[in-house]
Amino acid sequence: MRRGELSDEQWEKLAPLLPPQKPHVGRPAHDHRLILNGILWILRTGAPWRDLPERYGPWRTVASRFYRWVKAGIWQHVLQALQQQSDAAGHIDWETHSVDSTVIRAHQHAAGAKGGIKIKKH
Repeated sequence: MRRGELSDEQWEKLAPLLPPQKPHVGRPAHDHRLILNGILWILRTGAPWRDLPERYGPWRTVASRFYRWVKAGIWQHVLQALQQQSDAAGHIDWETHSVDSTVIRAHQHAAGAKGGIKIKKH
Protein backbone atom coordinates (compact mmCIF):
# COMPACT_ATOMS: atom_id res chain seq x y z
CA MET A 1 0.00 0.00 0.00
CA ARG A 2 1.30 3.44 -0.94
CA ARG A 3 0.89 6.56 1.11
CA GLY A 4 -2.55 8.09 0.60
CA GLU A 5 -4.12 4.89 -0.73
CA LEU A 6 -6.95 2.98 0.90
CA SER A 7 -5.95 0.71 3.76
CA ASP A 8 -7.48 -2.77 4.01
CA GLU A 9 -9.69 -1.54 6.87
CA GLN A 10 -10.95 1.43 4.83
CA TRP A 11 -11.56 -0.78 1.80
CA GLU A 12 -13.60 -3.26 3.89
CA LYS A 13 -15.94 -0.41 4.86
CA LEU A 14 -16.21 1.02 1.34
CA ALA A 15 -16.48 -2.12 -0.81
CA PRO A 16 -20.05 -3.10 0.17
CA LEU A 17 -21.27 0.45 -0.58
CA LEU A 18 -20.09 0.41 -4.20
CA PRO A 19 -21.82 -1.02 -7.28
CA PRO A 20 -21.06 -4.68 -8.07
CA GLN A 21 -17.57 -5.25 -9.41
CA LYS A 22 -18.89 -7.58 -12.09
CA PRO A 23 -21.90 -6.18 -13.95
CA HIS A 24 -24.79 -8.42 -15.03
CA VAL A 25 -23.88 -7.94 -18.69
CA GLY A 26 -20.76 -6.92 -20.54
CA ARG A 27 -17.17 -7.23 -19.51
CA PRO A 28 -16.02 -6.88 -15.89
CA ALA A 29 -15.12 -3.39 -14.72
CA HIS A 30 -11.60 -2.46 -13.70
CA ASP A 31 -10.88 -3.11 -10.03
CA HIS A 32 -12.85 -0.64 -7.89
CA ARG A 33 -10.07 -0.34 -5.32
CA LEU A 34 -7.48 0.56 -7.94
CA ILE A 35 -9.85 3.11 -9.50
CA LEU A 36 -10.65 4.64 -6.10
CA ASN A 37 -6.97 4.97 -5.30
CA GLY A 38 -6.53 6.76 -8.63
CA ILE A 39 -9.40 9.11 -7.83
CA LEU A 40 -7.92 9.79 -4.40
CA TRP A 41 -4.57 10.57 -6.04
CA ILE A 42 -6.23 13.13 -8.31
CA LEU A 43 -8.16 14.70 -5.43
CA ARG A 44 -5.08 14.80 -3.20
CA THR A 45 -2.74 16.31 -5.79
CA GLY A 46 -5.13 18.48 -7.77
CA ALA A 47 -3.43 17.27 -10.94
CA PRO A 48 -5.31 16.98 -14.25
CA TRP A 49 -6.69 13.55 -15.14
CA ARG A 50 -4.07 13.09 -17.88
CA ASP A 51 -1.30 13.21 -15.26
CA LEU A 52 -2.66 10.20 -13.36
CA PRO A 53 0.16 7.68 -12.80
CA GLU A 54 -0.12 4.59 -15.00
CA ARG A 55 -0.28 2.28 -11.96
CA TYR A 56 -3.95 3.32 -11.52
CA GLY A 57 -4.91 2.32 -15.03
CA PRO A 58 -5.96 4.45 -18.00
CA TRP A 59 -6.81 7.98 -16.90
CA ARG A 60 -9.93 7.98 -19.08
CA THR A 61 -11.23 4.91 -17.23
CA VAL A 62 -10.64 6.49 -13.83
CA ALA A 63 -12.20 9.81 -14.86
CA SER A 64 -15.15 8.08 -16.51
CA ARG A 65 -15.88 6.03 -13.38
CA PHE A 66 -15.63 9.12 -11.19
CA TYR A 67 -18.09 11.14 -13.30
CA ARG A 68 -20.43 8.18 -13.84
CA TRP A 69 -20.65 7.66 -10.08
CA VAL A 70 -21.26 11.38 -9.54
CA LYS A 71 -24.18 11.25 -11.98
CA ALA A 72 -25.55 8.05 -10.41
CA GLY A 73 -25.37 9.47 -6.87
CA ILE A 74 -22.92 6.80 -5.68
CA TRP A 75 -20.69 9.29 -3.84
CA GLN A 76 -23.67 10.80 -2.00
CA HIS A 77 -24.83 7.30 -1.04
CA VAL A 78 -21.33 6.38 0.22
CA LEU A 79 -21.07 9.56 2.30
CA GLN A 80 -24.48 9.06 3.88
CA ALA A 81 -23.84 5.38 4.64
CA LEU A 82 -20.44 6.09 6.23
CA GLN A 83 -21.94 8.91 8.29
CA GLN A 84 -24.74 6.62 9.49
CA GLN A 85 -22.26 3.88 10.42
CA SER A 86 -20.03 6.29 12.30
CA ASP A 87 -22.98 7.94 14.03
CA ALA A 88 -24.39 4.56 15.12
CA ALA A 89 -20.97 3.66 16.53
CA GLY A 90 -20.88 6.95 18.45
CA HIS A 91 -17.91 8.35 16.53
CA ILE A 92 -19.59 11.55 15.39
CA ASP A 93 -20.36 14.49 17.63
CA TRP A 94 -22.65 16.55 15.41
CA GLU A 95 -21.85 19.64 17.47
CA THR A 96 -18.20 19.63 16.34
CA HIS A 97 -18.04 17.61 13.10
CA SER A 98 -19.14 18.79 9.69
CA VAL A 99 -18.36 18.10 6.07
CA ASP A 100 -17.71 21.13 3.91
CA SER A 101 -16.30 20.89 0.43
CA THR A 102 -16.14 24.59 -0.37
CA VAL A 103 -12.82 26.06 -1.35
CA ILE A 104 -12.30 29.65 -2.23
CA ARG A 105 -8.92 30.61 -3.57
CA ALA A 106 -7.74 34.11 -4.14
CA HIS A 107 -5.00 35.13 -6.50
CA GLN A 108 -1.65 35.40 -4.74
CA HIS A 109 -1.65 39.16 -5.26
CA ALA A 110 -5.09 39.57 -3.70
CA ALA A 111 -3.76 39.37 -0.15
CA GLY A 112 -2.24 42.45 1.35
CA ALA A 113 -2.16 44.63 -1.72
CA LYS A 114 -1.62 48.31 -1.07
CA GLY A 115 -3.86 50.96 -2.42
CA GLY A 116 -7.03 50.04 -4.18
CA ILE A 117 -8.78 51.78 -7.01
CA LYS A 118 -6.95 54.94 -8.02
CA ILE A 119 -9.19 57.86 -8.80
CA LYS A 120 -7.71 60.84 -10.55
CA LYS A 121 -8.53 64.17 -8.98
CA HIS A 122 -9.00 67.09 -11.33
